[in-house]
Amino acid sequence: MQIARLTLWEVPLTSHIAYHMAGGKTCDTVTSVVLRVDTDTGLSGWGEVCPIPHYLPAYAEGVRPALEYLAPAVIGADPVGPEAVMSRADAWLQGHRYAKSALDLALWDITGQVAGLPLYALLGGRQMADMALYHSITCIAPEDMARIAREAQAEGIAQFQVKLGADNDWQADVARLRLVREAVGEGPLVYGDWNCGATRLDATRVGMAVAGLDIMLEQPCATLEECAAVRAATGLPMKVDENAHDTASLLKAYGLGCMDAVALKLSKFGGLSPMRRARDLCLHLGAKMCVEDTWGSDVTTAALLHLAASTPERMLMNTCDLSGYVAPRLDPGAPARKNGRIAPPEGPGLGVAPEPERLGDPVAIID
Repeated sequence: MQIARLTLWEVPLTSHIAYHMAGGKTCDTVTSVVLRVDTDTGLSGWGEVCPIPHYLPAYAEGVRPALEYLAPAVIGADPVGPEAVMSRADAWLQGHRYAKSALDLALWDITGQVAGLPLYALLGGRQMADMALYHSITCIAPEDMARIAREAQAEGIAQFQVKLGADNDWQADVARLRLVREAVGEGPLVYGDWNCGATRLDATRVGMAVAGLDIMLEQPCATLEECAAVRAATGLPMKVDENAHDTASLLKAYGLGCMDAVALKLSKFGGLSPMRRARDLCLHLGAKMCVEDTWGSDVTTAALLHLAASTPERMLMNTCDLSGYVAPRLDPGAPARKNGRIAPPEGPGLGVAPEPERLGDPVAIID
């Protein structure tokens, strides 16, 4: 079996609610790049990557030229055993992990189909029937955020990510955390996320103001050193996100003492292959994990659900149904949240496939 062709589509995904984050970052309509890897046997695998503008050093328009450049290293290769192909890709083109992520997912999809197994079986075996979800709350007026939290809780959600910093008002951020905690009561996990947009001073002031409310902080500042200082000053547990992108950054965060939990995102690490290695390192270090990605629809969501399902339950903090936040759904039959939880697909490989009419015309065919 050989890789014969790469076909790419660019699909606009529109959030049901515009997401406002610190530093002027927004997530409204975002371009997702969908990849199909075809083999000479007729078997195909699907990948997807959806960078959020201004969020990380990645952009949708960079995926096509990166994959075109990688074509000589990929076309003609045996797709079964993704890490062998990705090793060739890394030697051919350094960096550009986000573009490689889509390719890695598609190779895993093909490998699972050849094996006749869902990917969770190849990533460590299924550890749980379904996984806890968190609900991300856009940074708007504190009262409206509390209302969104109550609505999500009524649907079974017990973990809430409270976006902070969009209005550069630390006292409003305190109100956001207090009102959401009051709305959901004691017990559910509530954490405030600045997406790197806070100063060390403002994050510390917020943290100290809510220190008695059972709150976790997420990536308040742009550097791990600043995050570690905020954690030390406030005594609140911390989740690392933007600064977690490879094994070296995980080890650094652990050494600084600011990685109580960590967000592992597929496109930041470069796909399921390096994410699996990161997951296993976090198991060793004892850091709870959120297994997710920057953004995306059903292909991305399926991939992260397989990795989440193969993670020991006590170490999985939560996962994310990215496809539930956007329209259109690329595969209407793909998994959806139920009572605040979600299960991985059951078919071989990823277990999902986009409907052709939802993709439109391809933007590139590389052979």
